[in-house]
Amino acid sequence: MTRVAAVDCGTNSIRLLVADADPETGELVELDRRMTIVRLGQGVDRTGRLAPEALERTFAACREYAEIVKEHGAERLRFVATSASRDAENRDEFVRGVLDILGVEPEVITGDQEAEFSFTGATKELAGSDRLDRPYLVVDIGGGSTEFVVGDDHVRAARSVDVGCVRMTERHLVRDGAVTDPPSAEQIAAMRADIERALDLAEETVPLREARTLVGLAGSVTTVSAIAQDLPEYDSARIHHSRVSRDRVREITDRLLHSTHAERAAVPSLHPGRVDVIAAGALVLLSIMERTGAEEVVVSEHDILDGIGWSLA
Repeated sequence: MTRVAAVDCGTNSIRLLVADADPETGELVELDRRMTIVRLGQGVDRTGRLAPEALERTFAACREYAEIVKEHGAERLRFVATSASRDAENRDEFVRGVLDILGVEPEVITGDQEAEFSFTGATKELAGSDRLDRPYLVVDIGGGSTEFVVGDDHVRAARSVDVGCVRMTERHLVRDGAVTDPPSAEQIAAMRADIERALDLAEETVPLREARTLVGLAGSVTTVSAIAQDLPEYDSARIHHSRVSRDRVREITDRLLHSTHAERAAVPSLHPGRVDVIAAGALVLLSIMERTGAEEVVVSEHDILDGIGWSLA
């Protein structure tokens, strides 16, 4: 086995996976997996730059992760950066900081590369399953972008579009520097229209409606699953490969869109860093399910991190 470390730095969170990878058996044995909300993409949609405080939050998490990688003795490390750092004018400052702390240069990957990693991470362990029909549509709803990938054993088509929980929240739900509590019907309608336009773009490349199984990744989707199950706290084991019906997603989305900050913060399975952005993330998921006709979403805790890990094996 090869001991690998993968870091996925997105718009809202930075995550680490340390695992032993066995390419002979197709097994990825997880040793450490963690996530920190750093909101790297704070204001990027508006300013085009990474904010100094967002960079410092991200670098603080990198210092913590550097210690964990060292403790586990990982032989290989790969750091992948996604939407926010692709868009930012001052991304060189971000690259230098990560290189100084972790000793590797962050790879600012394209949306297509992001989609490939996400598909591999989400579907590799499903290869032997006879319970799920193919082709799969893997949807990775991030902070700044959403990746759509259709494939069987391999990717057939992929597209990244600029809708995510942070970008949609900042673009449509923020007034006078604060998230509207709760948003107006007009704000929700504008956000929905923005999402639908993005789905039109995705559908130009990816045959969304041909998929037989919808697999959903990342924090917005896993949090919706946690809420659907009324979990007393976030529980990865119960969330991984859970299934949530479209009607249940619609019910949860409606509740989140019409709740106050305090009401969302009181949900025990909801990470504090997602309180202001989960409503937008849930609406993206619901819009995808309605567009594709998916009756349910299969929720996966294995995603781009696992894909990055496999790329090192």
